[in-house]
Amino acid sequence: MSEKKFEESMDRLETIVDKMESGDLSLDEAMKYYEEGIQLSRFCYKKLSEAEKKVEKLVKKNGLEGRAAYSTESLELSEDENGH
Repeated sequence: MSEKKFEESMDRLETIVDKMESGDLSLDEAMKYYEEGIQLSRFCYKKLSEAEKKVEKLVKKNGLEGRAAYSTESLELSEDENGH
């Protein structure tokens, strides 16, 4: 997969979901979109994980633990959500 931006990947993923939910796709088309969607989902999850780690490092580096209302809970996905 060529280097894509997170936002572009999320937009494409949203488009794929809309197409698949429409029910107007052949099985072959649906499988093609499903495969692309899985790849995009993994890419976005990886980017979010990298951003989370960077934020955690910055918070620790700047001594903001306990002072900032910082939580990574909203970034954590269940096994069902991230496809693993």
